[in-house]
Formats: sequence, C-alpha cells, structure tokens
Amino acid sequence: MRVIVCLKRVPDTGTSIRIDISGSAIDFEGVKYIISPYDEYAIELGLRQRDASDDGELALVTLDDMSAQETLRKGLAMGADSAVLLTGDFDMDGLRTAKALAKEVESAEAELILFGIKAVDDDQQQVGPMVAALIGRPCVTGVLSFEILDGRAICCREVDSTTEVVEVDLPAVLTIAKGPHEPRLATLKNIMASKRKPLEVKAAALTESRVCVRGLFKPVSRPPGRIVGEGPDAVPELLRVLREEAKVI
Repeated sequence: MRVIVCLKRVPDTGTSIRIDISGSAIDFEGVKYIISPYDEYAIELGLRQRDASDDGELALVTLDDMSAQETLRKGLAMGADSAVLLTGDFDMDGLRTAKALAKEVESAEAELILFGIKAVDDDQQQVGPMVAALIGRPCVTGVLSFEILDGRAICCREVDSTTEVVEVDLPAVLTIAKGPHEPRLATLKNIMASKRKPLEVKAAALTESRVCVRGLFKPVSRPPGRIVGEGPDAVPELLRVLREEAKVI
C-alpha cells in the first residue's frame, strides 16, 4: 500500500510570535520550526498502515521554501521512505495550496492520502478536503483511528462526545485528529538513515493568490481575575457583578 502524508512546517508552538514592521506579516527571524503536530499524528498512522503491508511505502509532500528540507528530514527520520518539496511563494490562500498539492498527488497512485486535521498556525481545516474534491476522492475528516479492510477505510471520528464510524472506498483522503496513537520519536539510527533517503525538490504548480492579509494584531490582554467572595454567601455579589458591571445576564 502506498501512503502519502501532506504536511506543513509551522512555528514551534512555544515560540513567541512577533509581527513585522509592515503590520501584515509575521517576523520569522529566529523562529524555530516543527512539523505541525496534527501532521505528526497523520505520519504515525500512515507508518502503521505501511508497516502492516507487505510492500508498503510512505511518502511526504509539502509546499514551502527550500528551508523546509530540514522539516522533511525530520519526517523521514520518523520512518517515512521519501519526500517531495514543492517550492513556491505560498500564502494564506488554502485553495491555492490545495491545487498545488492536488497536482502532485493525483497521479501518484496512492491508496491513502493523509493530512493533519488542521495546521496549528492558521487553523483553516480546509486544504485536505479541498484536495479530495479536486482529485475526486472520498474524504473523511477528524479521523482518530482507521483500519483498512477489503479495499475500504473504516474510520472512527469523534462527534459530540461520541464515536462515529465512517466507511469509504479506497483510494481516499483522510484528515487526522489527535487520537490514541502517539507519534513515534526518531531514533539516532533513523536520523542518520534519513540523510540518505530521497528528497525531491521541484517547483510547485501555483495559481494566482486570491487572499490578501491587510493586517495582523495580537489579542487584547484580558483584565486580571477578581474574587468577589467565598462559598454560597458570595453568590448574590457574583450575580450583581455579572448583571450590573459585566452586563452578561
């Protein structure tokens, strides 16, 4: 079984984000990058499915600039077999990204194309389903786990605190949420081996962007909390504050 995981390089979730002098972009100087955490779950499930096949293969694909090679090598060190870096001036236009990825994966003859449910930087949750629509494959979103049986993907996803089971024919596109399977850590042996694995760099087939970011701003700081009392005796004062000062009831 051939599996493709489309991943995104994002700033480390512990990084302090700064807005550049233009006010419409992030200052990336000194920013540490990681694989988007949900994409790591997609890689883990993809690796498990590959390992369950006699002739399995897992490839990584991303759209980014040349510096994303380091991030792809991290995915190769987790166990992926190969990687493709599509280079181009990517932006916030999710459909533009989806078209570039679809152009790459539509002829790859992969039974499974996996995405993280979202990237932790822009939180759009749209590229995976868009790719599925563009290449004409069924899509299941928010998958916690899945198994392959008789040419079908049987997917479990969480809906309103319960589990929904969705079955789709292969080939299919799945977007992966945080589930019971923790992404594996790269061993020293695999880190060394990743340097010898194929990483192809090619120009992305990008269309004209239709998204313009006019400005960025940090969230307004919240005022400090306030204690109005303790125990049941504080309820009347709490209700007064919510009614007269906060005006939320």
